Amino acid sequence: MGMRRCSRAGCPSRAVATLTYVYSDSTAVLGPLATRAEPHGYDLCEQHAHSLSVPRGWEVIRLANDDAAAHSEDDLLALADAVREVGLSYDAPPAVEAQPSRPNIVELRRRGHLTVLADPDA
Repeated sequence: MGMRRCSRAGCPSRAVATLTYVYSDSTAVLGPLATRAEPHGYDLCEQHAHSLSVPRGWEVIRLANDDAAAHSEDDLLALADAVREVGLSYDAPPAVEAQPSRPNIVELRRRGHLTVLADPDA
């Protein structure tokens, strides 16, 4: 994966933050660099992220820029151990006992994974 550059015209610097807008709330959100480029997000270098200005009446929300270099190998190993522990402790669901077939049950309607049933004997 190549380096993403700042979205500002003529800026050759490496992007470190992503800017998105919430127009309905008149809010600009500046956060850590998104994992992938999005069409409605603007990648900014450190200088442009720091000097960001928004229209009068708008609010800027600056999310903490979590530097990936600050994470140690211990953090990654701890996360892997936690995932492994959960995966190893998975219990298979109990076996479902076979229900006797009830030929009188009628399917009335189905929507997605839900089914409405009617039992004429009830």
